[in-house]
Amino acid sequence: MAGVTTSSSGFTETDLGRTRRARRIGRALTDTHPDAHCELDHSNPLELAVATILSAQCTDKKVNEVTPKLFARYPRAADYAGADRAELEELIRPTGFYRNKTDSLIKLGQALVERYDGRIPGKLADLVTLPGIGRKTANVILGNAFDVPGITVDTHFQRLVQRWRLTAETDPVKIEHAIGALFPRRDWTMLSHRIIFHGRRVCHARKPACGACTLVKLCPSYGTGPTDPAAAAKLLKGPRARDLAVAAGVDPELVPVQAVVAEAP
Repeated sequence: MAGVTTSSSGFTETDLGRTRRARRIGRALTDTHPDAHCELDHSNPLELAVATILSAQCTDKKVNEVTPKLFARYPRAADYAGADRAELEELIRPTGFYRNKTDSLIKLGQALVERYDGRIPGKLADLVTLPGIGRKTANVILGNAFDVPGITVDTHFQRLVQRWRLTAETDPVKIEHAIGALFPRRDWTMLSHRIIFHGRRVCHARKPACGACTLVKLCPSYGTGPTDPAAAAKLLKGPRARDLAVAAGVDPELVPVQAVVAEAP
């Protein structure tokens, strides 16, 4: 039937129904995560580009521990272009894969100096031609440094939109376009932050906190994790873990102290 999608699990929904449910999910996430933002510390487009490159296979928290000294040592693209490889490697070593990342940063600096007068360009087509910057990184930069709406399909984003049956696509670019079609363009950047926040704090990969989630009535995958509020509350993470419990109608006292100080992965 035209306009009707049936998933492998038997979940059936019209295109219009999926769009309406997606918008309701978006509104619920807005209420659930009013603090959603880019968690990579930066003060300009170059710093955000560098931090995003370093964030590959590394937590944002660890990147933020490394970047203050890095940004002070290399404030301009030309500084990366002419960086001493051994020194740069040592500075970013804690983020992992430091040799590859050093190579990307030096080549990024060189490309910016040679082609863009040392500045990060503000267009997707230009950004994706730069060393170390793929489409996901480009959307992070556009949305957070240039205020150009973009959808960031990281592992959390991909996992959640698939759990919510908003798309069956598995290719990140196709996911980006599929989800973008469900929401107003102006909402794309903040939607990405809220979904990523939800993935880090509530809807975990192995054991989502289903019984302490604000999307219970909108999620076709409800029950993937524990539905008992007491068990689910223990899975919430981050400084607002108890607020998340309250938002889901769960007793915040069920959230252990260690969950509030736990690092969101």
